[in-house]
Amino acid sequence: MARMKKLRKKNIEQTKFLYKEQTVFSKILNFFSRLFSDYVFKAVLALIVVFFALIFVIFISEQHSNSRVNTFFDAFWYSLVTITTVGYGDITPATFIGRFAGIILLLFGVITFAGISGKVASVLFDMQRKKDRGFIRLKKIKHHFLICGWKPNFDKILSGILLTNPDIPLDHIVLINTADPQNMEVIKTDKRFKGITYIFGDHTDEETLKRANIELAERVLILADYSQNFSDMEIDSRTVLAVLTIGNLNPNIYTAAEIIDTKFERHLSVANCDEVILTTDYERSFIVSASSGTGLSHVLYELINESTEDGLVISDIDKSFIGKSYREYRRSLTGGRVLIGILENTGNFYNRRREALSEAQRTTNIKEVVSNLKRLKTLKSNLPVLTPPDEYIIKANSRGIFVVGRKRNEFTSDGSALNQVIEDEEDGN
Repeated sequence: MARMKKLRKKNIEQTKFLYKEQTVFSKILNFFSRLFSDYVFKAVLALIVVFFALIFVIFISEQHSNSRVNTFFDAFWYSLVTITTVGYGDITPATFIGRFAGIILLLFGVITFAGISGKVASVLFDMQRKKDRGFIRLKKIKHHFLICGWKPNFDKILSGILLTNPDIPLDHIVLINTADPQNMEVIKTDKRFKGITYIFGDHTDEETLKRANIELAERVLILADYSQNFSDMEIDSRTVLAVLTIGNLNPNIYTAAEIIDTKFERHLSVANCDEVILTTDYERSFIVSASSGTGLSHVLYELINESTEDGLVISDIDKSFIGKSYREYRRSLTGGRVLIGILENTGNFYNRRREALSEAQRTTNIKEVVSNLKRLKTLKSNLPVLTPPDEYIIKANSRGIFVVGRKRNEFTSDGSALNQVIEDEEDGN
């Protein structure tokens, strides 16, 4: 029995070895069969054969009548400098056949290099045209920021994004939309946006997102897309579809999406959208706040205006304060910032839910597990907790909400804002 097992094992090993040899041999045969069936390879091979045939003709015709062509290498040297149209003149043919072969080489070189130059120029032009039109595929880029969709005043939105995110290089920003070429030409010709990559395509389509290398992207902003004649419901439906598709391709990406109707907010939450932008609600809130006559709309604008350094700021909390009270963290702060609250569950919501689920299942008590899972259902991404009590315990993945004011040197002695005084003086002049 033992001998039979050894023989069987030996036969299996021999079979595997033969199979590997056949596999390697078949791969080599397939490679050469594809190579010889390629018309480009055939053309190059024909050119090489003609080139060496002409060298041989020059060597045979010149070796006895030309003192400068003594070896095959001399003929090769002459042929090489002739076909490249360099023509040093150190070797010249003396016979009719040699000169005739030299003329063929010269014409052969001019035509060949003209064809190669034209082909290279055509390839480069085609690559640039594809890049301008957005028909490219990104391969090497990673940790980039995608902006999907288009809407009126897109250039102003993009400018504001650059001001708010100065740490993101322009070549790490990728635009995806199906906007009219004239609208995108405004972006491509603006010097502020030089270096930004553009991809033409539907951002709800998986293949388009893969062309943008979505799998390695870090953040995505999905705008309410007005690039085509979509209804408001279609725009929001496409936004939800885009979030679902992106989440399927890259669950770890941070997703912010703009919707028009609040009824789609629940769908985005189910799709693990990290940040939902309710543009219509924000606009309505501004108008309503202005109706009170208290100037609240100006205050809100000053807090969220991206063109100034003051206003609302979200900052990281040092890890040493995780698990400590709000009072301890507040008392540790120095400088002109005013802490007004804590932002919970920041970052990628998919990861937050996964961490919370893992934490909920750590206990062996069934009631506690059920209670934790119920709390998990109510977990919300980027949940602001304004002015919490001093006993509030800071959780992991939280950030501080601050109001940052102007520096003291930006005010006059009577307390007026310096930039406002300058503007008033300019208006007076």
